[in-house]
Amino acid sequence: MKPFTYVRAGSVQEAADAHASRPGARYLAGGTNLVDLMKLGVEQPAALIDVSRLPLDTVEELVDGSLRIGATVRNSDLAAHPLVRDRHRVLSQALLAGASGQLRNVATTGGNLLQRTRCPYFQDVSKPCNKRAPDTGCGARDGVHRDHAVLGHSEQCIATNPSDMAVALAALDARVELYGADGERSVPAAEFHRLPGDHPEQDTELRPGELITGVVLPAASAGLPSLYRKARDRASYAFALASVAAVLHVQEGVVEHVGIAFGGLAHRPWRARRAEEAMLGAAPTRAAFEHAVDLELDAARPLRDNAYKVDLARNLAVDVLARLTPPGGA
Repeated sequence: MKPFTYVRAGSVQEAADAHASRPGARYLAGGTNLVDLMKLGVEQPAALIDVSRLPLDTVEELVDGSLRIGATVRNSDLAAHPLVRDRHRVLSQALLAGASGQLRNVATTGGNLLQRTRCPYFQDVSKPCNKRAPDTGCGARDGVHRDHAVLGHSEQCIATNPSDMAVALAALDARVELYGADGERSVPAAEFHRLPGDHPEQDTELRPGELITGVVLPAASAGLPSLYRKARDRASYAFALASVAAVLHVQEGVVEHVGIAFGGLAHRPWRARRAEEAMLGAAPTRAAFEHAVDLELDAARPLRDNAYKVDLARNLAVDVLARLTPPGGA
């Protein structure tokens, strides 16, 4: 076992300082992904900065009606929170679709966003993987890739993002709050994760040493009809082959607000901007939904063994949108 330093941070500032002073450090909260990767030899941090006891474990309503979720709120607590269940149903559903009850009791909001791909080539240090070891190649491209990306992938990497929660946050126009050497900032949840390009080792837009401190759900999407659906190989404790999170508001017979994000298809939750643009102001008919989703998925570039994902995602999305449409609207 590779030895490492352990530091229990007492404040956000102390955590950031400890990380900055220890090259190769990693933040630790629930550890449900990081510890597994350490056991596999994928992660070998020189130091673990424990942030699990920081005062970031509450869900609070802000003065503008938005909700701020602390980075150390446990997934099970967040899924069950009354304000989340009442106002942002899609987020509660996405959380409950992920992992197992035992893991949700430990996993945190920030950790969920930072979990790394479950690509078997990434997790096996004997295999080539540009994400784990840049410039070694992508074993999945010519190997086993049934579960891999059909959107936004590159020659360097075809891995997918495993988070259910992140897909819902992208559809809800949430923002991720960060703290680092340059102070506080926030980024849209839909842009927090990166596409692989030539640097698949960079999963997110985090700057060196930055810590996730919270997530904000905007008031604009509060209470709107929303739904999450996930297709997987078994009924529980399995990652998405394809998933859809959608928020849809119909007023006076036309689509007034829509947010759609796909999971299991790309290196990050895929916000369906083309589909949304096609739907806004249009009548919420099944034909309109099919046309909009087809416009989005026209960008798909499936590989040898994963073309089924395109039809799977299409059917999921159209079904979800139809379920969210008021009676008589589709």
